[in-house]
Amino acid sequence: MYKSLAEAIRDAEGSGRTLSQTALDMESADQGRTVEDIRSVLARALGIMRGAVEQGMVGDLYSASGLVGGDAAKLRTGPPGPLAGTPFRDVLARALAVQEVNAAMGVIVAAPTAGGAGVLPAVLTGLAASKGFSDDKLVDALAAAGLIGAVIAERASLSGAEGGCQAETGAGAAMAAGSATEMLGGTPSQAGHAIALTLQGMLGLVCDPLGGLVELPCVFRNATGSAIALAGIEMALAGVTFAIPVDEVIDVMGEIGREMDVRYRETAGGGLAATPTGRRLARERLYQIKRGG
Repeated sequence: MYKSLAEAIRDAEGSGRTLSQTALDMESADQGRTVEDIRSVLARALGIMRGAVEQGMVGDLYSASGLVGGDAAKLRTGPPGPLAGTPFRDVLARALAVQEVNAAMGVIVAAPTAGGAGVLPAVLTGLAASKGFSDDKLVDALAAAGLIGAVIAERASLSGAEGGCQAETGAGAAMAAGSATEMLGGTPSQAGHAIALTLQGMLGLVCDPLGGLVELPCVFRNATGSAIALAGIEMALAGVTFAIPVDEVIDVMGEIGREMDVRYRETAGGGLAATPTGRRLARERLYQIKRGG
């Protein structure tokens, strides 16, 4: 397993491969499985991701607390805003859709975690739909995303309880940015810059779920995380580079997470969860859930 993205990027570009090919070859060698077998597992994950997007877009799913639900459909069919009809708005809707399914206890792919699971499928399937890409390209992108996530897990964390929401939604956004950049024709180096450009914009993001439920603000952070990922992709493909190497950005994320006050690491003790309204909503909704038993 790669312990740095710089090493993976060097190997990919040195051998004329993509990050996804490099990831598949590494996984095959490490696990003693064929590339075809690994791709079939990724294809199944893609099917579940797409199913969650489609289910959430309908707008009839609500969480047990009633705080989350129906908003993906509003973006899909609601009044036009300045981004109506663009892939950007579609990606936002898809991110909300997946997280609404999660909040309603539906089936999702926890990539990298349940709390940050909306970004990767939203960005990949949304951009693929806008470009008419095949499922094969999406499976390749998932392989690259897996490599990125594995390095982040190795060097920092994917846990909100350990590193705040930067470690969940932030990591998901980084995975989406790097893999989508490659899917859109970017080089491994450009994918690395897309990851760095995305993750730098999410450093320090706290995990402050109301009442400890993975609902507010978690669901909506997946949409904003998707937006930041799209910004990273756009900049990297335009040739914008980030001066701090991607692995160092990941290391800083880990450092920030370790030093973050415990109130901001999934305990619901600080941030939005600790506002007067946040505490009131948590009391009311948790009481309703308890009564519903």
